[in-house]
Amino acid sequence: MTNQTQGSNDVLARPLELPCGVSLKNRLIKSPMSDSLGDGQGNPTESQIRLYERWAEGGVALSLIGEVQGDHRYPEKPGNLVLGPGANWPAMQALARRGSANGTHVWPQLGHAGALSHAPISDPRGPSALDVEGLKCDGMSVDEILELPGIYARTAKLAKDAGFGGVQIHAGHGFLFSQFLSPLFNRRTDAYGATIDGRFRIIREVIDAVRQAVGPAFPIGIRINATDKLEGGLTEEDALSVIRLLDQTLVDLIDISGGTYFPGAAASSDGIATSVPYFIELARRAKEVTGIPVVATGGYETRDQARDAVENGFVDAASLARAMVLEPGLANSWLTGDGGDPDFPVFDAPPRGGVTAWYSMRLTALGEDDEAQFDLTPAQAVDAYEARDAQRCITWQERFG
Repeated sequence: MTNQTQGSNDVLARPLELPCGVSLKNRLIKSPMSDSLGDGQGNPTESQIRLYERWAEGGVALSLIGEVQGDHRYPEKPGNLVLGPGANWPAMQALARRGSANGTHVWPQLGHAGALSHAPISDPRGPSALDVEGLKCDGMSVDEILELPGIYARTAKLAKDAGFGGVQIHAGHGFLFSQFLSPLFNRRTDAYGATIDGRFRIIREVIDAVRQAVGPAFPIGIRINATDKLEGGLTEEDALSVIRLLDQTLVDLIDISGGTYFPGAAASSDGIATSVPYFIELARRAKEVTGIPVVATGGYETRDQARDAVENGFVDAASLARAMVLEPGLANSWLTGDGGDPDFPVFDAPPRGGVTAWYSMRLTALGEDDEAQFDLTPAQAVDAYEARDAQRCITWQERFG
């Protein structure tokens, strides 16, 4: 008896059919994370390929690769992949093939960091010019905006040709399309700003271009923010308006997350009780205004939380990040009942960014099948992460100029 059959009466084990006709084998998703495991030249490393292979072996229905760029000029970090001309095609194909083991879907999350592009290797640009403490960027011209649908369409077609099962368009966490949606970032008065319809316009144009490039049967997902957690930024009511607009498009999966990497912004989990997965309430409201499947990312610490969220119709699937870093085989454990819930570490006064760095460096250990030896403190993880990034910035500049 296979794992999936053994758990067939469990709501988490039920397949999820997407509007394009593709079926995900269960209701557990590995959320996109910026794993920073690219080689500094935009290509997958063996560690990164092995990491996604492990999640596939672990039973997830869908695994999303965070921050895959179609344009090397605007990366989030120097460890991002770049799926474009000059990419290491055999390595990309290996990532798609091995990440798709065991009937798993693996999709790249198509990104563009915009105003939050990594300054040492980029010239940050956003929908509007910004000059605030910790963040400065130029505004995009209309011609630069009009380039985006073609870039995303090309990248999505390359993803399909490489063997990936779908793509997700990143419109959350303060990156470019999240910036377009936010009235705080987007102060344009032309057709790409001013109203929620105007701020959404470029996203609609990108979705249409991607759909034309990949055809009707290839899944397209999108990640949006529930809120920016910034005064004057995107609100939950704005997010519901965006979801109503998405309902008029040909996307297949809406992933609700939240927060932004804008300097001074609150973390996604700030002010949210740990007993409740993040963004569940907005996901519930979203399902009242769209027929597109909806998932909410983050805060699932137990199997019961994930099961209840799906069983009660709040979400169509549960999307987990850190839980899957702690237990890459968590999906199999939850579907078969053979394992318990992850044991989340508690850190005593970690430095700023230390917890995120700790999980990032644990991803490296998973990709090297060496998590049993992983013993970094958050402070040590910050040092290791920053040292690796510094070296990859040099490599990135050598590769892309």
